Amino acid sequence: MSLEIGDKAPDFTLPTDGDGTVKLSDLKGQKVVIYFYPKDDTSGCTAEACGFRDLFPNFRRLDAVVIGVSRDSVASHDKFKKKYKLPFILASDEDTKVCTRYGVWVQKSMYGRKYMGIERSTFLIDEKSIIRGVWRKVKVPGHAEELLKTAKAA
Repeated sequence: MSLEIGDKAPDFTLPTDGDGTVKLSDLKGQKVVIYFYPKDDTSGCTAEACGFRDLFPNFRRLDAVVIGVSRDSVASHDKFKKKYKLPFILASDEDTKVCTRYGVWVQKSMYGRKYMGIERSTFLIDEKSIIRGVWRKVKVPGHAEELLKTAKAA
């Protein structure tokens, strides 16, 4: 499944850090940034999370909710969030159902070995649950800034 700008964002409920849950439909009326990343506490994923952390006050001023999603456990998210003082939600998609619905659970290749994994991707969803921005194969430097600029315009 490949989601595009203008599509309705698939609803989901996922467990989060702090023994919570997040349900997309409960966030109607707010902009939502969902970023999918491969693994807690790895170099690229840490840089991406810290980029969103550093701009978090700007996202809050737009009444935007930021949600990071990976296959890591809630316990892993708790450690990652505490270590880097991440002020936003980290959701656990251990069975990859949400990743699959958003089209980010893909075949990857490293050193000739093929495996399934999360393609670093971000979705900007408006107050009515419509996708207003899609970034696939995200390059981390400058990504949070670009997303903030798009969110301001949306």
